[in-house]
Amino acid sequence: MTNPNFLAVDLGAESGRAILGYLRENRLELQEIHRFENRPVRAGDSLYWDVLRLWSDIQHSLASASQQSNGGLVSLGVDTWGVDYGLLDAKDELLANPYHYRDRRTDGMLDEAFRLIPREEIYRQTGIQFMQINSLYQLLAMVQAGSPILDAARTFLNMPDLFNFWLSGEKTSEFTIASTTQCYNPLERDWARPVLDRLGVPHRIFGQVVPPGTSLGKLRPNLAKDSGSGQVQVIATAGHDTASAVASVPASAPDYIYLSSGTWSLMGIESRQPVINDASLAFNLTNEGGINDTFRVLKNIMGMWLLQECRREWALQGKNTTYAELTQMAAQTPALQSFVCPADPRFLHPSDAQSGTMVARIQAFCRETSQPIPQSYGEVTRCILESLALEYRRTAEQLTALLQKELPVIHIIGGGSRNQLLNQLTANATGRVVIAGPAEATATGNILVQAIATGHLASLEEGRDLVRRSEEITTWEPAEGSAWDEVYDRYLRWAV
Repeated sequence: MTNPNFLAVDLGAESGRAILGYLRENRLELQEIHRFENRPVRAGDSLYWDVLRLWSDIQHSLASASQQSNGGLVSLGVDTWGVDYGLLDAKDELLANPYHYRDRRTDGMLDEAFRLIPREEIYRQTGIQFMQINSLYQLLAMVQAGSPILDAARTFLNMPDLFNFWLSGEKTSEFTIASTTQCYNPLERDWARPVLDRLGVPHRIFGQVVPPGTSLGKLRPNLAKDSGSGQVQVIATAGHDTASAVASVPASAPDYIYLSSGTWSLMGIESRQPVINDASLAFNLTNEGGINDTFRVLKNIMGMWLLQECRREWALQGKNTTYAELTQMAAQTPALQSFVCPADPRFLHPSDAQSGTMVARIQAFCRETSQPIPQSYGEVTRCILESLALEYRRTAEQLTALLQKELPVIHIIGGGSRNQLLNQLTANATGRVVIAGPAEATATGNILVQAIATGHLASLEEGRDLVRRSEEITTWEPAEGSAWDEVYDRYLRWAV
């Protein structure tokens, strides 16, 4: 195909989108053909993903892409957020709706795991940042509850792997998404069976791990017919959305930090080997899979989630505001007044009767730390954005200490790269040059992996060069260093 077309289905924690990618005259052109909400559903005391509605949106995306692509599709690939999963029975039927990672069933599971296995041993075998949302602790919660669903399970599939199975009929675990579970040993390149055994998690449910870019064959015949797409290839792209996003980083020089900015902020470096040692454990850094047999050594940071939840609460109160409007209000608000630690566990859960509103939790943190209490929309938004910038500084310093070399540039990619105020705050707080873009980083990287897998691009380097030619990239220089130094010292007293 002279001008190949690819479909990227990118499912984030707040929304999903289907993006058509066209390779045209040494440029990559993107066209959004479908965008849809991805909201958790509460049933009783539990929080779930509406997986069948997402599957319906994927089918709609496939049909729309088939109609709108000139010359048809070469392939499609699905990426999603990490850690969550579906369980299939012996007949390959989904046993239950997948839980949302913010569900409360994992409260206390870190302590329970450490009671059974020393923290240091879990990290030595998995190299993954300790967060109660990880698949390992979700599965441990099922073990502790004596779940009949786990007893009946025969196959564990992370979310993109589940959709890939429904698309192609092939059950595989793609490397980048498998690595987010904390059930995988990056040194042995196999599931962390000793950890699973000691926690009582059956490893019969874990299957073959395949590299990103693996072809899973053609669409199931019924989908090919119903969508009008024909026999399109299904590619196990970099299934973890951050792995796809990092593939699109338009870096032309080494020694940089990437920051994938969205609901979560994923901040780190690419490495040929996992970095698992006392320092990475002390910094609680993670080693997740990348493409081309690399690892993403990074920190998962509670990113725009805090602002997303505040905006949702304000909408329920009758005040509908866009992110652009909130950012403008924040820009007109006095700087460096109040901060929170985004990693504080109080900010993990959605607003409910037990946790209270996100705004109230932010105000409580400021009250407990004897800071001015943000009241207005602009003050709350500024507090969140400046707090993220300070956490980015802390993570950048940890990465520098871990690698023992300077990392003078931060590439911000993803939807958060559109936030010009946060870009400037990040440059100011870290004292580093910030390069922002592409905004549709995940879809872009998803398509690059597909194009390499199908032979339409020769390498990742060629793909990143394509991104540099195709995307608008902006640069932000640091300023106001001394003011940030003082507040950073204060921030470190509260950081967890």
